[in-house]
Amino acid sequence: MLLSPPHIGNLELEFIKTAFNNNWIAPAGPQIKLFEQEFCKAVGASHGVALGSGTASLHLALILAGVQAGDEVFCSTLTFVATANPILYVGAKPVFIDSDYISWNMDPNLLAEALKQRARIGKLPKAVILVHLYGQSADIDPILATCNYYGIPLIEDAAESLGATYKGRSTGTFGHIGIYSFNGNKIITTSGGGMLISEDASLVARASFLATQARDPAPHYQHSNLGYNYRLSNVLAGIGRGQLRVLDQRVAARRFNYDRYQQSLGHLSGINFMPALRCSQGTRWLTSLTINADEFGVTRNEVRERLLAHQIESRPVWKPLHLQPLFSGCECIGGAVAEKLFQEGLCLPSGSNMTETDINRVISVVSPPVLRPISMATL
Repeated sequence: MLLSPPHIGNLELEFIKTAFNNNWIAPAGPQIKLFEQEFCKAVGASHGVALGSGTASLHLALILAGVQAGDEVFCSTLTFVATANPILYVGAKPVFIDSDYISWNMDPNLLAEALKQRARIGKLPKAVILVHLYGQSADIDPILATCNYYGIPLIEDAAESLGATYKGRSTGTFGHIGIYSFNGNKIITTSGGGMLISEDASLVARASFLATQARDPAPHYQHSNLGYNYRLSNVLAGIGRGQLRVLDQRVAARRFNYDRYQQSLGHLSGINFMPALRCSQGTRWLTSLTINADEFGVTRNEVRERLLAHQIESRPVWKPLHLQPLFSGCECIGGAVAEKLFQEGLCLPSGSNMTETDINRVISVVSPPVLRPISMATL
């Protein structure tokens, strides 16, 4: 049983057939524009450009925000490495911000204090990257207010939170730029892909220009700017169009998984599920919890190994980026909360195509006595 496998239906195949029948196999094509329009309508954005990955979207977002070599970019530390890699692509320096226990996302108070101190010495970051972790919204209002006060662009990494809302509005639509991912393990997938959205039409147009090798308007191939091969293909956009039509169903299925886990495991001493802000509606992309070994009786790793022995995939929560060898020496403001969540956090299988039998199987393995002898009959 996998942690978060792709969930493809029949609608996607119809759009793929359309692309094949029209011979639009090349990167350009009508499916792309339609996917962009339909996606923007789904999240409530004005402008969007479909790209080859969420990482590519972040890379372009930093370029559009004017981040250059030597600049600092503040970034959530409890996230996948792809959030911060683009900071290195542009030669900038990441500064990591700790989480809070209220949402597991960036601590608004730590960010406010850090920016206040940076302002005193005239060394404000060029941008802030805010992650919405595991499908759960960060506390956006105070973070956005702080960034606006200092005139710092806020880039929302909503790669994991498509379908989530904060005060009734889609995550990814609050900041200067928002990005999404359609990787194979996400709520919806195009096998690989991403989207960059903004209310600023000129920014999205610039992103589209840069993503297509920055070709100048000339009859011949002329290039005055450094560009990238970052556009999504017409075929994959067709998959995305089919996936968008079942987005609400996919979110509902993930939330059902979480509810079942929470009902069966939430009462156990030492088990605490990832919280959600009261003003938000998360997707529970991955059902995540912490295990206090002193209270539960066994460690997170022992539970994970037990699941693995039953051929059930689970994963520790993201290792904080300030602990990653790649970012050794980078500054981190705080860090203890993210480190604690990493030590105790576990993500359970959460695929939208899980059956009731699948969920019950996971619950039975996690439930005490978790270290009972393994019988081949139970595998």
